[in-house]
Amino acid sequence: MAMRPVTKHAVPPAGDICRLSAVELAGKIRQRHLSAREVAGAFLDRIEAVNPLVNAVVSLRERADILAEADRADAHLALGGEAGALFGLPIAIKDLALTKELRTTFGSPIFADFIPDVDDFFVERVRKAGAIIIGKTNVPEFGLGSNTYNPVFGPTLNAFDPALTAGGSSGGAAVALALDMVPVADGSDFGGSLRNPAAYNNVYGFRPSQGLVPAGPDFDVFHSQMGVEGPMGRNIRDIALLLDEQAGYHPHAPLSYAKEGSFLDGLGAKASGGRIAWLGDLGGHLPTEPGVLDLCEAALARFAAASFRSEALVPDVDFEALWQAFVTLRQASSGCGLKAHYDDPAKRKLLKPEAVWEVEQAMGLTAPQVHAASVRRTSWHRTLLSLFERFDLIALPTAQVFPFDVTTHWPREVAGRPMDSYHRWMQVSAFATLGGCPALSVPAGFDEKGRPMGMQLIGRPRGDLAVLKAGAAYEAILPWTAGAC
Repeated sequence: MAMRPVTKHAVPPAGDICRLSAVELAGKIRQRHLSAREVAGAFLDRIEAVNPLVNAVVSLRERADILAEADRADAHLALGGEAGALFGLPIAIKDLALTKELRTTFGSPIFADFIPDVDDFFVERVRKAGAIIIGKTNVPEFGLGSNTYNPVFGPTLNAFDPALTAGGSSGGAAVALALDMVPVADGSDFGGSLRNPAAYNNVYGFRPSQGLVPAGPDFDVFHSQMGVEGPMGRNIRDIALLLDEQAGYHPHAPLSYAKEGSFLDGLGAKASGGRIAWLGDLGGHLPTEPGVLDLCEAALARFAAASFRSEALVPDVDFEALWQAFVTLRQASSGCGLKAHYDDPAKRKLLKPEAVWEVEQAMGLTAPQVHAASVRRTSWHRTLLSLFERFDLIALPTAQVFPFDVTTHWPREVAGRPMDSYHRWMQVSAFATLGGCPALSVPAGFDEKGRPMGMQLIGRPRGDLAVLKAGAAYEAILPWTAGAC
């Protein structure tokens, strides 16, 4: 068994049930080797023991209600009923997604008591696959920023060190996974929100190709496709298990598309190696905390054992102009989406400064600016396609800084260079987002202070299975397991 890195939290070791993979758990429940009640009880006990230390799971349902749902699942199986792929698995949904009859706050005091009457499309699919939704996972307010804190629930602490940030915006999900409080987790990603917290908590986070997982119900289903939903896991097979249920065309998400076969089944055939373009810090363009690049380069060296060869490369691109295009397009979607709250003076007072900034910047945009940003994005997409003629994967660090003090809202400077916005320090995440590419954050290792880091593996648009197969090849040679103990 590979070593498991040790957390500084005073947590007991997880029990046997909670240490099982989601794929193994689902199989044991279906074969009736474990009851859904036993599994739910084990994870609820784990949450009770660990969550008070890290604040990852929020809006937890009553234990009796969860166990009653598990009992109904067991009775259904005993009568020979059908069992979906996630049957009996206790899952907590990221608090940016609508959950029917379960409080959904978006991390905002404006929605502190909001109980939706519908599910997000992927939540509906997760329920249909038999999962038991037990609560939510904590997020930054409206998902803005890669540090999970909000005025409704407070901060989520890193799985390894109580002094550090969990990252975000899927911070609660990553910490719950790393400390074995849930078997698998969903998240969403605009500026790295499935990738950054995975890196900061030594788990895997997968941003799917644009359109693979239908988003919604939304007010606007045609304009923004930079934010996507996706899976997080303690291993690649668990990610594929959840993605199989999340993915596929939905008529109310017209830019979504049908998936081809099962990702989990597809992992049965191993990756046969390939070529990786290592972009590093883009030739010094990205300020990067010392140690980040070293860990990622060591991870790339390990990858050679799986027949993946890497080559350092810096594309001839105006990366500053590309970042400004990302900022403009984010303001045009996120800023405009928050404007209804900003327009109400009572609600405006409840918005964090970063939300107000997004709205006010959006209000100053012109249509030609938005168009120019979209043209710049298209040019980047063409550059990526030309890179993928020569390479199978593009690799970058997942973040430019290690997990930082949780009381710091965002780093004001990186490697001595000032950051001009709350998200500039996560610029490294924008490249996959702008290209609509699948991107997997894999654990890269720990620095001398015990802080985790991850590496992004970016693949061709709609090449999701190839990226997951590469991730599985990497996972097989990793000298430690994901999570924390």
